[in-house]
Amino acid sequence: MPWLLTRMYAVFVCVGVFAFANGYVNIALYKQAYQHNSEAGDTFNASNAVDGRKSNLSVDGGQCAVSYWGKKTATWWVNLYSIHSIHHIAIYFMTNNQPLGPSNLLTKYILGFSVYVSNTTDRLQGTLCYKDDNFTLFTMPAVFTTTCPVHGQYVIYYNERRQGVTNPDDYSKYVFTGLCEVEVYGCPATGYFGSNCSVPCPDVNCQYCHIETGTCQGCKPGYQGHRCELACDEGSYGPECKQICGQCREVNQCSNINGTCLTGCDAGYQGNFCKTPCDRGLYGFKCNKTCGQCRGLSQCSNINGTCFTGCDAGYQGDLCKTSCDRGLYGSECNETCGHCRDLNQCSNVNGTCLTGCAAGYQGNLCKSPCYKGLYGSECNKTCGHCRDVNQCSNIYGTCVTGCDAGYEGSLCKTCKC
Repeated sequence: MPWLLTRMYAVFVCVGVFAFANGYVNIALYKQAYQHNSEAGDTFNASNAVDGRKSNLSVDGGQCAVSYWGKKTATWWVNLYSIHSIHHIAIYFMTNNQPLGPSNLLTKYILGFSVYVSNTTDRLQGTLCYKDDNFTLFTMPAVFTTTCPVHGQYVIYYNERRQGVTNPDDYSKYVFTGLCEVEVYGCPATGYFGSNCSVPCPDVNCQYCHIETGTCQGCKPGYQGHRCELACDEGSYGPECKQICGQCREVNQCSNINGTCLTGCDAGYQGNFCKTPCDRGLYGFKCNKTCGQCRGLSQCSNINGTCFTGCDAGYQGDLCKTSCDRGLYGSECNETCGHCRDLNQCSNVNGTCLTGCAAGYQGNLCKSPCYKGLYGSECNKTCGHCRDVNQCSNIYGTCVTGCDAGYEGSLCKTCKC
């Protein structure tokens, strides 16, 4: 007799499924499905549970989603692609085309299952629609239906046999999915309720309302409050007002709906949401100013152009856009130029004399006097007969301490002969 009761119960529930479905749409049909530890091959694929086929409920009939049998947990979900208002969920379990009950070995693997609706694939972030702690080997139906008037994107089937948890004697040691069809009935579009999903939600800014009563369960992006009558607080936007506005020029001009900065970005930021710093080397409003000669270009403030780690050699100031003062060069402009022919032609970066040296000096920096015995421009003139060759002016060739015997003149190049 128990098996007969089980069959009658399954028939009753199955009839209830079709009654429930009246006016609602199976929004899970042909949607993306997934199961953990899936058995290999299309015969057991997760998508079998949302393909509309349920005429063969056997393990090898190719119409059921079946995960690996020897596991302590079983997870299956369907992605509805967007958040929907759900009314009820129907599950057709794998039965091997036999009534469930004590004589059907599959029954004990179903007991203890849970059904969740979530906006993510994490069941714990969603709503628990049903947790089985009532069914037994004698009462487990082949077709199970639960009313769950919530909204979500994922419907998740879960079962477990946790280590250290004492389960009823009817329960199996391991679990698997064994789902031949999962039907999720609700409204195909958001913003409506009623048995035919034809009545608009009464609150104008309500996105998800209770599918039976119309009570708002979720606001459109940008709104909050019991009736979604309030815009997001200043500086926040989006679904549930959880998103933070970017660096808008005026924070009260951040769209409460999508976060767009209506009057543009504050200095240093770009993009519709003003969350992206200026590209490297740019700063200011509209990112239209070019950074100076910062020691590290990545160390240029995207807001005001300040060089955080100082300037490259040859530049000074907070923005590092000003060359060293005349006659100075190098890091922090603390080096003094040499004897350049034209002091204005001393490189502010490395001190090189771009037009050559003044008379008496040589080298790129023009800091080295002419070699002993030479003088003048480019050190290309030879000193005269100075009494002391070390006392020949490197600039003019003048013999500072006089001439050798037999020579006269300031350069000691004239013979007294």
